[in-house]
Amino acid sequence: MACSATIYKAQINIADMDRGYYADHPLTIACHPSENEQRMMVRVLAFILHADPALQFGKGLSTQEEPALWIKNDTGEIELWIELGQPDEKRIRHACQRAKQVVIYTYQPKSTSLWWSQLQGKVSRFNNLQVKQLDQTTVDSLTSLAQRGMKLQCTLQDAELWINDDNQQVHITLHNLTH
Repeated sequence: MACSATIYKAQINIADMDRGYYADHPLTIACHPSENEQRMMVRVLAFILHADPALQFGKGLSTQEEPALWIKNDTGEIELWIELGQPDEKRIRHACQRAKQVVIYTYQPKSTSLWWSQLQGKVSRFNNLQVKQLDQTTVDSLTSLAQRGMKLQCTLQDAELWINDDNQQVHITLHNLTH
């Protein structure tokens, strides 16, 4: 018998002063059995950072043709493609050729340096690619917010992100690996 996904519900209030975006987003997040809470919360973080009425979660880890999150316009063109982890060169190339903007959030700090040193020269030609790294403290703090029912208040100002729930406040630190 196959294991089913664990369902998380999140009520996310976003105040993004950098973009002038203010909205509430009720999310239902399926955490696939092969996905841990850490990766799921990085997906939630990516949603917060790129919040838009058109932003959608992809079908998940088992679907190679879709990213973790994306925005498509009315004509079906991909405006934004968001990957998590450490995709290989082929997947990055595929995303950069299909989407106007590609953002990768890497959250495995111990292996990111090696991964990026092997790929940087091969993908530097893509002007539409951004790679952002989360440090271990940030990943651990973000994961500590994971609950089956989450209410998160998120404030972005001057490229700083704070996420609060009823018990704690987390400061999110991202490091740009691309320029």
